[in-house]
Amino acid sequence: TVATVALVPVSPVTASSTGFDPRIVTFGETRQQIQNTPVLERPNRPLHVYGNTVRRRHYRGSSKSAN
Repeated sequence: TVATVALVPVSPVTASSTGFDPRIVTFGETRQQIQNTPVLERPNRPLHVYGNTVRRRHYRGSSKSAN
């Protein structure tokens, strides 16, 4: 069996284009920028369960009814 692999240059995907930021931990200016951004406007990030859940619930409109 022979496997063929093609190396195709791919442009980097940014958080702004997908709504997802692959960085789990950030430092310096990037960290400050994220902390100064309201939770609902931040990109989703791996292992950031609280923020990702808050954004998901907000955008899907799920909330407990008062009934």
